[in-house]
Amino acid sequence: MKKIIFLISTLLILSCSSDDNRNSNQFLPPTSINYQINLNLPQFNDLKFPGNHFIDRTENGSIKGIIIYNIDNTQYTAFELSDPNHPPSSCSSQSIKGITSTCDCEDGNSYNIVTGQQTSGDGQFGLRNYAIKRDGNTLTITN
Repeated sequence: MKKIIFLISTLLILSCSSDDNRNSNQFLPPTSINYQINLNLPQFNDLKFPGNHFIDRTENGSIKGIIIYNIDNTQYTAFELSDPNHPPSSCSSQSIKGITSTCDCEDGNSYNIVTGQQTSGDGQFGLRNYAIKRDGNTLTITN
């Protein structure tokens, strides 16, 4: 009986996979994001209302910038602005219309800025997600 339990335990442990490489993307170099946005400042006024987004292109540690989307005033999403299926270039930045971000390259890659999933074009990667948390009128974005 002990041998069977040992065998089952061993198989379960070996069948677990590490997620250390789940965000490995050869097109996007590693980044270090850790900054805050004060929603009381006028430039971030759109983020006070659900369904609105803001593109932050400041020197915040991202590659091309960050897309921030207000889902419902308690949930926000934050994604890298650089297309995850292209190396950073002059066309790999994205344009936003509604909840769709579209790569400025000619391949037609587009993504949903609520889920980060690719909605059209070629590629194997969704948008690079950054953690975002609201505390009062402050959004903290990290990775």
